Amino acid sequence: MKPNFDIHAVVQRIETAVQPFPKASLFELYERGYTSLYEQLLACIISIRTYDETTTPLSEALFQIARTPEAIHRMPDEQLLQLIGKSTFAEQKVQNIKQLTAQILTDYNGKTPADFDRLTAFRGVGPKCANLALGIATGQASISVDVHVHRVTNRWGYLATRQPEQTMRVLQDILPKEYWITINRLLVPFGKHICTGNLPKCSTCPVLEFCEQVGVERFK
Repeated sequence: MKPNFDIHAVVQRIETAVQPFPKASLFELYERGYTSLYEQLLACIISIRTYDETTTPLSEALFQIARTPEAIHRMPDEQLLQLIGKSTFAEQKVQNIKQLTAQILTDYNGKTPADFDRLTAFRGVGPKCANLALGIATGQASISVDVHVHRVTNRWGYLATRQPEQTMRVLQDILPKEYWITINRLLVPFGKHICTGNLPKCSTCPVLEFCEQVGVERFK
């Protein structure tokens, strides 16, 4: 990374820069009142390989009908598929949601376990979803690394990793804990609208002075 790299200044500037853009889906859903760990976990499952613009309305439509493990368990698979059918791999997601819901009811008396290892033991729940749901719903310091967090932090030169799970582990070592939840909230809109995968807007980027522009060949 550049000698003058200052993660505190970077976070502050990005906080201001992303204000005009839509929030990442799970954070938006939380602000709309879908705050339980179970709701956040289901929304994250729905979001896998699915754009936020699709995830948010699908999740909200589901939660307007059923918001608890008991209600989801009673819901016919066909109805659940109809509600989330526009997400990617919807049929598999229905199976995963129904299975983890049954486990929550049977093994945890209907209370979603606020524990990373227990959440990732559910089929269809990876480290990204477990950490994101825990961070948003419970405030546990958790780093959720998606394609945007992985790409942007590597582009800065803040770290050098090949896979998101590697990025998560390195960030746990170097990122101040106060930003563990914030990093996903900020870098999703930042990565979608400013530090994009193709033709990032480097000429107007608020953190260009801190960025190594690793892998950037062309930019706006």
